[in-house]
Amino acid sequence: MRQPAFTVLSLLLLCPSLIAAAPHESLRYDGKPSTGSYTPRSWRRLSDAIIRRIWRLPEMQKSLSTEEPAVKGPGRDLLARYGNDLVLRFTITTAEEASALAEAADILFLDVWEFNSDWVDIRIAKDVVPSLLGLLPQSLHTAHVPLMQDLDLAQAVFSSYPSPSATESHHDDHSYTPNLRPAPPPGGKGHPFFQDYQPLSVIKPWMSLMASMFTTHVRRIDIGVSYQGRDIPALRVGVHPTNREATLLPRKTVLVAGGSHAREWISTSTVNYLAWTLINSYGKDREITRLLEQFDFVFVPTLNPDGYVYSWEVDRLWRKNRQPTSLRFCKGVDLDRTYDFHWEGDDKSTNPCSESFPGDTPFGGVEAKQFTEWAKNETEHGVEFVSFIDLHSYSQQILYPYSYTCDAEPPSIEDLEELAMGLGKAIRTSRKGHAYKVTSACEGNVALSKDGKKVFPRIESAGGSALDWFYHELGVKFSFQIKLRDTGSYGFLLPKDNIVPTGEEILDAVLYLGRFMLGEWRGKRERTSAFDGEKVCDILVRRASDGG
Repeated sequence: MRQPAFTVLSLLLLCPSLIAAAPHESLRYDGKPSTGSYTPRSWRRLSDAIIRRIWRLPEMQKSLSTEEPAVKGPGRDLLARYGNDLVLRFTITTAEEASALAEAADILFLDVWEFNSDWVDIRIAKDVVPSLLGLLPQSLHTAHVPLMQDLDLAQAVFSSYPSPSATESHHDDHSYTPNLRPAPPPGGKGHPFFQDYQPLSVIKPWMSLMASMFTTHVRRIDIGVSYQGRDIPALRVGVHPTNREATLLPRKTVLVAGGSHAREWISTSTVNYLAWTLINSYGKDREITRLLEQFDFVFVPTLNPDGYVYSWEVDRLWRKNRQPTSLRFCKGVDLDRTYDFHWEGDDKSTNPCSESFPGDTPFGGVEAKQFTEWAKNETEHGVEFVSFIDLHSYSQQILYPYSYTCDAEPPSIEDLEELAMGLGKAIRTSRKGHAYKVTSACEGNVALSKDGKKVFPRIESAGGSALDWFYHELGVKFSFQIKLRDTGSYGFLLPKDNIVPTGEEILDAVLYLGRFMLGEWRGKRERTSAFDGEKVCDILVRRASDGG
């Protein structure tokens, strides 16, 4: 394809008035999110039927309304899937309460969204709430509140998809104007690509576009292939020395990954935000330019592409990958519990229907196995991984090794704690940055009493994590898992207007990481924003008009 034609095509992904023309695999052009079969998963139907039979609960209502919903609200398909569910937050104060809640969640096959030293969030069908409370001590009957009080779960799911205006009006318009300019984004800030969560069918061309536009410091790569045969895409960003006579030392590399859990869309968007900002700031921002001269950055936004696509097309709250298990109606492996360092395949999580199922063997998750094989191959070919940042949601925490136990300390604990505290401060002092808790991954996932004793028994296994594997097995000294916004107001359904602010605060953390590794973390950063989507679109238009 000739360069001018390719540049014009590039506008489809970078200018907001044309983003609508990109083929979103998950949206109808009326703007309503597709949910595939629109029926609950087989395992969920079976478990709900068992629970209703045991506890003698009435059958759920077939429909809330026979009328078509308003355009601004969830349709009947979303209401059928999510309208009967809610998310409850429990506050735990005693070991008895903690044990009872953990056991009840296991008995009722509940979807535990998040748990830490302050609270436990559980997604549950409304008609199963009496059964849950019947298994809990009396003290917990009033120690819970529903999340997302200003809207129900179905509405929150609907709101997380791109707005109808982003998908209508342009799909039948094949004309192009020579004066393409982006419309002002909502709030007047940020690149239009980050005003919505984006499906994989948009993310992959966007990544290829970055590599074609910024050939001096960006390369599009694949780190493996998913179970269903999708490439696992990545961007390698960095400036290599051109002096061939110089001795080539191992290239220090920072690895940033997201999307291990399919429903954590903010992690994928944040990886893309970091990549875009570093790419576009090279040669404009002194600090970022030097950082890219000293380090390579590898950005992996969708480590679980099959699950991510499924979360767009069928079930917005899907967590695992999509490979089969020993139970036909329970698909998927939890990619962050399948690594072979302290893999815990002998505990209760070996139930294939568990949201944290680690697979039948270590590295039972295809994508995790591909990821580590790629990383080990890189180290054999001149790459030195100096940091691993694994982005997740939610709860606003910066976690360092170990995850598998609280009884062992990593050898570099002092450096990890010092850097983690610095990352937290960088986020907190960012532009309207939020407060992130800093702790070990083990302590971040159990409740502790005031005297430091464990109170909350883990609902999920803690072994087999990517964090521990990269730190211990691959020797990546500065390995962290960062759980992004928020602290539970929306959980996995974080409103899209948080995409840019979340990206900004994590960008400041990454820049602090760079200064720390260069021994400059005490210096002040003077940086001007290079994140200007309108300028990029103008440049592309001029190139197209000039024929190159």
